[in-house]
Amino acid sequence: MKNDQLLLEQTIRNIKPVDAKLIAGAYERLDSLTKPKRSLGLLEEIAARLVAISGQEKTRVTGRRVCVFVGDHDVVREGVSAYPPEVTLLMVKNFIAGRAAINVLARRANAEVEIIDVGMANDPGGLPGLLGLNVRRGAGNISKGPAMTLAEVAAAVGVGIIRANDATDKNISILATGDMGIGNTTPAAALYSAYLGLPAADLVGPGTGLDSRGVRKKVEIVGRALAVNKDLCHTPLGTLAALGGLEIAGICGLCLGAAARSRPVAVDGFISGAGALAAMRICPAVKDYLFFAHVSAEHGHKKFFESEKLRPIVNLDMRLGEGTGAVIAMQIMDDALAIYNEMATFAEAGIAPGA
Repeated sequence: MKNDQLLLEQTIRNIKPVDAKLIAGAYERLDSLTKPKRSLGLLEEIAARLVAISGQEKTRVTGRRVCVFVGDHDVVREGVSAYPPEVTLLMVKNFIAGRAAINVLARRANAEVEIIDVGMANDPGGLPGLLGLNVRRGAGNISKGPAMTLAEVAAAVGVGIIRANDATDKNISILATGDMGIGNTTPAAALYSAYLGLPAADLVGPGTGLDSRGVRKKVEIVGRALAVNKDLCHTPLGTLAALGGLEIAGICGLCLGAAARSRPVAVDGFISGAGALAAMRICPAVKDYLFFAHVSAEHGHKKFFESEKLRPIVNLDMRLGEGTGAVIAMQIMDDALAIYNEMATFAEAGIAPGA
């Protein structure tokens, strides 16, 4: 616990807001390019922030990695998922075989995929291709008590920080968050409710495909989790321990660790957003480094964007998780940098602006 807490504290100390002067400087170049001013909209905003984060005049992408954190949830016993918990391990094997949606899309984005066991319930037994950093064999049933202890949540956040440090040490330029864990939309909804101060009914959706009756039961379970764990939710980290999941904590740590090392993070959907929100509550400056990939078809995700005044890069009605939306966003982030780096300025083209 002590070493994990020290790692978290040191990481937070190293997170600085992105320099507004660097963003303004990036916009100076963007405004000089052969196009009407700000005519590429969000692409220019993305480019300016990426350049400012890197601190380099010409920012180059030297590597991309999506970190898929895996964890199980004992709350599935309450009937909150259309799939059984055994699917978590089966999907991990599918990831390792390279045949899941995240693998297909990551190949298109030229991104490596890292699968991390931070909280699987069953020991996969040294499965080749799986990074075994398990903190606990599944999160507790949040409808009856906390998901994790404070020591366990610090360790799970630490896993994410360590993976961000590893990526940075290996010259990865852009990180992306991913998740796998049957039942994890339930703790995610509980976290959104606690952090945003919104009722569970505004945040709970069908997840893997619950019918209307199932959704109503899920709302009840999230409400019960919030009530049972109320006295544990006085700090952002305590809230994450009480209501979250180990994979969500890992995502939180990845966001914090990347920001501390000046690396941008493409944040995936509903589950990843909960981890990113936890990171933002722990250290608000982390927000400058996060690029929210897409708005999930889970209606609670829209409430998050509205509440935090954020804008997703795309809206494709996706709700798969795994990091699928994040790697699509990575490609758009590449496009934004290409515009910044490769377009001619008016001066270079011999064109007078407004001519």
